[in-house]
Amino acid sequence: MMSAIKFEMMYQARMLSSKIIMEAMKKHETYPSKNFLQALKHCRFKVGYYDKNRKPYYTEIKEVKRFDIDFFVEDMQCYTVTEDKSEHLGVRYIVLKKDNLEKSFQQLRLKIIGYLVFSFLLMGIVGYFLGRLFLKPVREQIESLDRFISDTTHELNTPISAILMTTQSLKQLEPKKIKRLEASAKRLSVMYSSLTYRLEGKVDSLELLCFNDIVKERVEYVKELIDSKHLHIELDLDSTEITMPKSSAYRLIDNLLSNAIKYCNINDSISIILKKKTLYIKDTGIGIEEKDQKDIFKRYNRANDERGGFGIGLNIVLSICQKYNIKIELKSTKGEGSTFILTFPK
Repeated sequence: MMSAIKFEMMYQARMLSSKIIMEAMKKHETYPSKNFLQALKHCRFKVGYYDKNRKPYYTEIKEVKRFDIDFFVEDMQCYTVTEDKSEHLGVRYIVLKKDNLEKSFQQLRLKIIGYLVFSFLLMGIVGYFLGRLFLKPVREQIESLDRFISDTTHELNTPISAILMTTQSLKQLEPKKIKRLEASAKRLSVMYSSLTYRLEGKVDSLELLCFNDIVKERVEYVKELIDSKHLHIELDLDSTEITMPKSSAYRLIDNLLSNAIKYCNINDSISIILKKKTLYIKDTGIGIEEKDQKDIFKRYNRANDERGGFGIGLNIVLSICQKYNIKIELKSTKGEGSTFILTFPK
């Protein structure tokens, strides 16, 4: 911008100098008339005409501090000095001045910012529509997959319920076989409940629950799973009232218990303690490596591929905790076991 201003001012100064030379050649005068110099101006800059002693013949400029340089900037004002050593009409110096350089810079800044904002908006709009266009097949596939999983889990419910009802009516089989069958059915039932909870995402009404009774009920529900691995379970539960939907409380305990059972070895132990609105579920299982602990609550993440599962149980636990302001912590050591600590709001 400075270069453009400089060359424009110098060009205009040369044009004025040419007109003065033409006038001098035509009239053979030694000194210019003020009227001629006043009428000579045709550019947007202020102008001044000076003799060899730097005395003005006619000027619109209050003061010119330098005549020894062709272009300079002072106090955000531009000056250009054109020297005619032949002194036609006695004019030795033609000085042009541009005011309000800061205003020009500000206009340039606003113009640049305007173009940038317009460019970003244009790119954003184009990106949005391109994103929708390119992601449409992906979105359709995800919706199709969700419908498939929803339909599949719905179809699973009927045989699971039938198996559970049949195990209760079987008397002639060995108790050991019945327990094994019932344990497998209940494991499927817990998995089914987790899948439907994640897919349906329905909001149930809040209830005032006796949480220690909920814990006992869910431990009794998976007793066959606990017995199948010969696990030792210890309960130390204080009477505690919690406000949340019963279905969410079931999912919370079921998934934490299922996780503890899954990662315990035969003859390990599980301790469940409920004191001062804080729930501890501790197992002596395989534990979780420190580098894996930050990812265990992510959906579809599994800390151990050998033990199976969908990788959604702890993600459901985290989502319930976040929804009902329950603080959740994990303490785990590889080879020694894990402890999940849930602190309920006061």
